[in-house]
Amino acid sequence: MSIFMQFMRSILLPLPGVTEKMCFEDPAFYVNGKIFCSVKLGKEFLGVHTTEREIWMVKDPHTFFITNHYLKYKYMLVRLETVSPDDVKTLLITAYLARATKKLIKEYEEMQE
Repeated sequence: MSIFMQFMRSILLPLPGVTEKMCFEDPAFYVNGKIFCSVKLGKEFLGVHTTEREIWMVKDPHTFFITNHYLKYKYMLVRLETVSPDDVKTLLITAYLARATKKLIKEYEEMQE
């Protein structure tokens, strides 16, 4: 799991306004005081904010899924053992942008130039 956490931190912590702290005994990442992803350590899952979970779940229902707990929330679970690094990066950046303020998004866009 530590390699995965290093990978996540390398993507997320350089982003403007991102912080890492524990949420219900799991590492989580926040922007603007809002959680946008967490790592479910005991279950080898990533919980990530998304408004496109149906698209992801159709693409690969084994890797991308929800439980009853997530039915009313804009989150999806991602199975770490089967997800590609590129998909993780896409999901994390998209989740960040969905939860960040306009000012932070502008800072992020300036970093990409």
